[in-house]
Amino acid sequence: MNYGIEVENLTKIYPNFKLDSVTFQVPQGSIMGLVGENGAGKTTTISAMLNMIQTDSGEIRIMGKKMTDEDVELREEIGVVFDTVNFSPELTACRLSKVFSEIYKNWDERGYRERLEQLKIPSDKKIGKFSRGMTMKLSIAVALSHGAKILILDEATSGLDPIVREEILDLFLEFVEDEKRTVLISSHITSDLEKVADYITFMHQGKVVLVERKDILIYEYGIARCREREFMELEKTEYLAYRKRGLQTDVLVSDRKKFQARHSQILVDQAGIDEIMLLIVKGER
Repeated sequence: MNYGIEVENLTKIYPNFKLDSVTFQVPQGSIMGLVGENGAGKTTTISAMLNMIQTDSGEIRIMGKKMTDEDVELREEIGVVFDTVNFSPELTACRLSKVFSEIYKNWDERGYRERLEQLKIPSDKKIGKFSRGMTMKLSIAVALSHGAKILILDEATSGLDPIVREEILDLFLEFVEDEKRTVLISSHITSDLEKVADYITFMHQGKVVLVERKDILIYEYGIARCREREFMELEKTEYLAYRKRGLQTDVLVSDRKKFQARHSQILVDQAGIDEIMLLIVKGER
C-alpha cells in the first residue's frame, strides 16, 4: 500500500504537554479525520508534519519523502488550511491570485476562478471585509488551486453553514478520486467526517488511542448499555472503554454483533464518532 502521509513515533515535549509517540498512516486516495478534545495534540501534530516546529524525535514522510525546509518542491505538493487565515486584508481574491501565481509554479488560475464562483466568493471585495466563513472558503479555494497532492486541513469547515460545508466536502471527495491524492482533516464537526472520511484517528492527551476505518467504527463498533451487575460480569477483554452514568454504564465494544451474541440481555446501540470519542476521552479502560 502506498501512503500519502506517514507519521512514526512523533514526539514533542513542552513544559505542560507532551506529544507522545504519535503514529498513523494515511493511504493515498483516502481521507483521514483527526479527532480529539481541545488540547489533544491535533494542531501540534499538524504543525510538526509541516515542519513548522522542531520535534524531539520521530519521523514524518509526505509521499515517501521527509519534509525539510529546503524541499521547496515537496511543499508545492501540499495544500494547507488552518483555522486562522492570514491573507492581507487589503487584497482582493483576484489580486491574491496574482500573488500565488508567483509563488506556485503550478498555479491554476482557471481552476481558482471556477472555485471562487462555485463557492460564491466575491473576486473584487477586499478580504478584510470578508466574514470568517468566506475567508475559510477562500483559503480552501487557494489550497485546491496549485496542484497539491496532499491536503492538510485544521478545522477547515468551522464557521461555515451546512450547505457550504456540504459543497466543500464534495470538493474533498473529488480531490481524492484519482486515488493518488490524500487528505488529512482535523475537525470538531464529526458529522462531516462521517460523510467523507475513510479512516479516523482518535487523539487524547498527546497520544493516538485508536486508528480505525470509518465504516468499521460506524457499522461494527457499538455502545452497550449495562446495568451495574451486567457490567461487573463482563471480562475486560470484551470492551475498549466504559463510562458510568448513574445506574447505567456505557461500554464501548469493537464488535457489537459478537458482543450481542454473548450477552443477549444487554442492549447494544450503533455508535457514532462523537459517542466513541466521548467514551475514549471521558471513559476508563
